[in-house]
Amino acid sequence: MHIYDSVQKTKLLFEPIHKGKVSIYVCGPTVYDDAHLGHARSALAFDLLTRTFKSLNYTVTLAKNFTDIDDKIIKKVQQSGKSMEEITSFYIARYLEEMDALGVQRADLEPKATESLRAIEAMIQTLLDKDFAYRISNGDVYFDTSKDRHYGSISHQVSEDDENQSRVAHTEEKRSPKDFALWKACKNEEEICFKTAFSTGRPGWHIECSAMIEKHFSGTENYSIDIHGGGADLLFPHHENEAAQSRCATGHELAKYWMHNGFVQIDGEKMSKSLGNSFFLKDALALYDGEVLRFYLNSVHYRNDFNFSEEELKLSKKRLDKIYRLKKRVSPGTASTVNQTFKTLLLNAMSDDLNISIALAVIDEMLAVTNEMLDSDPQNKVLKKECLANIAFIDTLLGFGGKEPFSYFQIGVDETLKQKITRMLQERSEAKKIKDFARSDAIRDELTELGISIMDTSEGTLWEKLS
Repeated sequence: MHIYDSVQKTKLLFEPIHKGKVSIYVCGPTVYDDAHLGHARSALAFDLLTRTFKSLNYTVTLAKNFTDIDDKIIKKVQQSGKSMEEITSFYIARYLEEMDALGVQRADLEPKATESLRAIEAMIQTLLDKDFAYRISNGDVYFDTSKDRHYGSISHQVSEDDENQSRVAHTEEKRSPKDFALWKACKNEEEICFKTAFSTGRPGWHIECSAMIEKHFSGTENYSIDIHGGGADLLFPHHENEAAQSRCATGHELAKYWMHNGFVQIDGEKMSKSLGNSFFLKDALALYDGEVLRFYLNSVHYRNDFNFSEEELKLSKKRLDKIYRLKKRVSPGTASTVNQTFKTLLLNAMSDDLNISIALAVIDEMLAVTNEMLDSDPQNKVLKKECLANIAFIDTLLGFGGKEPFSYFQIGVDETLKQKITRMLQERSEAKKIKDFARSDAIRDELTELGISIMDTSEGTLWEKLS
């Protein structure tokens, strides 16, 4: 397995810190609003990574956190009149529901910032005791970047932008604009705060991930975890600051490898709420099936920026359709054993830093060859069983192809039309029973005019929506 390391900016052979095991931590959402396509892209990228490691027989422990205490959340509390727990619980549940629709497997660990306060406090206290952090008069605690000689080694950049660094108001007591907040003291009694030895307040953004990693993973004398991941926008300052505070608190590096997925653009513009084009995932899922979105969003290599276009999405669906058309052709049936050559080619592609382009090309070739062989020998039961096994492995590794094919081709049909089709098929079945074949054929023709194709099988009449 080779992965691209964002720090060394090259592909590296993956060598786990514990043989046969992989520890992965991915930065999750701040739960004050609905997830957008950027969240989906990151979740899908690391879902592919996790599935690939599992298919290579690694034991994987994946953690994805929820930031459930943050200035944006507090602002939402003040605006809505709801409690912080009400707001965060709602958006966590919504996020998980949408990830499920995309076929994203649940993380093994889903820590929340509010459930990790003791670990956060302990890490901050360690940094204070080691003189890597300092407390100012109002109770805020800052990390002293000048004390970390390796600061900047993760992102290879250091910004003087104080607001971008710390997400707190400017103060003259900061020793350097590069220093960032580990803890934010409460300014008034109305704020949501937690009591610690150094002040009553709430954690800074960066410290929570470092504390959670140390709480949940047992690393080595050199690293806490194997892989730390997230969107490219997190490389600096978030991951740079995480690495610095962890390095100074523990005496070793946070992660052996750093992986980052590219941005999402909508029709050529970087997705941004300031541009007014932040495409919420719930809106996309209202229009398109989750598996169709998954296939489309994963069709571009995870490190590349992704330009979301509805036209391209529709073209992408036609490629996914080919898998289900073959699956329909060999169904119903029982899967045998996946073709080893096919499996090896797919795993080789995904072991090359998740090379999805080659993986999809391997699948296209399998589809073409299998269809050609079935044209020559339509009743080849051995081939059909192997084909079903191949598609099942695609689903295991890449997360698509697992639906019943006729159900897949019913996607997009509204409930009113579904009910009408059910009634027409029932009427057709009754006509066939009394040998009224003229009426039976007429109903088939009516369904064709509605864009519906039917197939009589031993399990009953199946139908699909024509493309």
